[in-house]
Amino acid sequence: MRHGESAWNELHLVQGQNDTSRLTENGRQQARALALELANERYDAVLSSDLTRAYETATILIQHMQVPIVTTSLLRERCFGVAESRPLSALTPEVTGIKGGRVFDVDARPEGGESLNDVSDRVERFVEETIATHSGARLLIVTHGGTIRALLAYLTHGSIEDFPWITVENCSRWDLDIPFLGA
Repeated sequence: MRHGESAWNELHLVQGQNDTSRLTENGRQQARALALELANERYDAVLSSDLTRAYETATILIQHMQVPIVTTSLLRERCFGVAESRPLSALTPEVTGIKGGRVFDVDARPEGGESLNDVSDRVERFVEETIATHSGARLLIVTHGGTIRALLAYLTHGSIEDFPWITVENCSRWDLDIPFLGA
C-alpha cells in the first residue's frame, strides 16, 4: 500500500527521498481507516520504506495487529535529486522518462537523482531479498507510488520499460503475489 497523504502531497511538491514532509491529519485518518479494514486480516510482518511518511503510516496500521515493522531503504520512493521540494510541474518528461502515461525512457534521471532503471533494480533486489527472508509469509508492504508502480511492472510485465504509469492514490491497497513467496 501507499503511505497516507503527506503535507507535500497536499502542496503538490516533489518528495522523492526527501524525508522532511510528514503525514497530514487527513493522511493519518486514511491510515486509521485502512487499519480498521485490515484488523481482521492476518499478516506475519509489515515491511516499510524507511522514509518517515511510510513508517508513520505503518505504525498506524499495526495498532490493531501484533506484528513487527521491518524498514528497508529498498522500498524508498525514487530519488528526484535537485527536483525534490520543488513543484511537481518541475518534473518534465525529459527528467522523469514518463510521457503520456507511459514509460518511454528508463534511463532519464533528474540531476542527482535515480532513473527508472535504478528504481527497477532496487525493487528487484527487494523482491529477491523478500523471497529469501520471508518465504511463506503474508506481508503488508508500506511504500510509495513510484515504488508500487515499479513492483507492478516487475511482477506483471517483467520490466518497467513501456509500462503504463497508473495513478496510485494515497493509502491505496494493491494485492500482489510475489512469486515463490507463498501465502
